Amino acid sequence: MKPKILAIIPARGGSKGVPRKNIRDFAGKPLIAWTIEEAKKSKYLSRTILSSEDEEIIAVAEQYDCEVPFVRPLILAQDDTPGIVPVLHAIEQCPGFDYVVLLQPTSPLRTVEDIDGCIEKILYHQADFCVSVTEPEKSPYWMYTMNEHEIMKPLFKLESIPSRRQDLRKVYALNGAIYVAKVDKLLQEKSFLTANTLGYVMSEEKSFDIDNLRDFKVCEYLHLENLDS
Repeated sequence: MKPKILAIIPARGGSKGVPRKNIRDFAGKPLIAWTIEEAKKSKYLSRTILSSEDEEIIAVAEQYDCEVPFVRPLILAQDDTPGIVPVLHAIEQCPGFDYVVLLQPTSPLRTVEDIDGCIEKILYHQADFCVSVTEPEKSPYWMYTMNEHEIMKPLFKLESIPSRRQDLRKVYALNGAIYVAKVDKLLQEKSFLTANTLGYVMSEEKSFDIDNLRDFKVCEYLHLENLDS
């Protein structure tokens, strides 16, 4: 039987890095619209909802046919609110699903192929958790810390650190684009990141996560460049 999968798009009104970024114009549409539209193309998602406390964001999401079954309480939309909290709240408000998918609107270059690919991976492996990752531009094996005297110490203690990138062990970083979990397991763990979480690899080009105005401009440039190519 086909599993019931709930997609949650969290978007609160407060944003210090880029004011009102979730509804700021991005390549001709509100930023959040790009995530809504890709989610609606998915062949696996049973229902896609918005979680927000902000009336303007809610109105914009509804313009793009995203369901808004509840208004998020203000207490769950603060600067210091852990990211998992609105997800658990949404699951509570919308029960009866087998899996949940978290799609943050700050990843506008993520496509439906990525969304469905991550879902397919968790279903194929019958896993409990799967999150999107990408290979970072800079390897942590070449990173250092500095003590109070500004003396550099390698982040990793290796006998010999390879001088060529291709000789380094591959590492992956969370890109914030897609988080998938079995609902019952997420309610137990209260985190998508566990000892058994699978990684779904996305390209660096599609892994930009908007945190500040520079990120916003870079993402918009890349998106428009892709449209022209």
